[in-house]
Amino acid sequence: MNDGADLIMHNNSRDTGVPVASIDDSLGTKLLPFVLSVIAGSVDVISFLGLGGLFTAHITGNLVILAAHVVSGGDAPLAVMLSVPVFMVVLALTRLLVAGFEAIDLASLRPLLLLQFLLLTGFLVLCVAAGPHIDPNAANSIVAGMLGVAAMAVQNALPQTSLREAPSTAVMTTNVTRFMVDLGEMALGRDPNEVVSARRRTKHTWPPIVGFTIGCGLGAACAAAVGLWSLALPAGLALLAFALGFLRRSSMAESADEPAR
Repeated sequence: MNDGADLIMHNNSRDTGVPVASIDDSLGTKLLPFVLSVIAGSVDVISFLGLGGLFTAHITGNLVILAAHVVSGGDAPLAVMLSVPVFMVVLALTRLLVAGFEAIDLASLRPLLLLQFLLLTGFLVLCVAAGPHIDPNAANSIVAGMLGVAAMAVQNALPQTSLREAPSTAVMTTNVTRFMVDLGEMALGRDPNEVVSARRRTKHTWPPIVGFTIGCGLGAACAAAVGLWSLALPAGLALLAFALGFLRRSSMAESADEPAR
């Protein structure tokens, strides 16, 4: 693979001896970035609307909110204050978890997808249990929000550790920038190798952009209709993402059983 394509390889090409899934392994892994981006877009909008302005996926948005409260002299919501350190701690713990899987020669994709599903399910259960008039500053609301933040931390770590060549599924600014630069390279580039790399990257970056946009729209519509019950949408999609991980396993097993030609 050339240097251009290496820009989206991240750190998941480590020589650990453990098989790391590639986005092009099967239909399941090709669909994963789209499904995960719908999850991120929907859960971010739902948490923002239902939990007093908390971003679960757009963590830098919480930094903006904190700065605004500091400058205006207002009281910063505790959940917003906790979101950044919780996000960082869960990222570190996720990396340790992946290292543990590597130590026992186990691929980490499906376990991380399962962990995300469990965290989003916990997020849904706590929010629904709090009732339709949830107080964003109540303890159960804060704990629920941190489960959502933790789920998005796992999702942010996943392309870095467990799915080769996958773009971010929760940070669309990077994807949009990469996509537009690559379109320019495809139209104006003179190096054939760079043009090929740009074309390959655009194939991988446009589904998350579209998926995140769809997720935001669906999340807003569902939140307006059923409130925090709308978290069933990202939780259900997380279960679908976990199933797609098994689809990859089945397709790889079938490939392994085919006789050499």
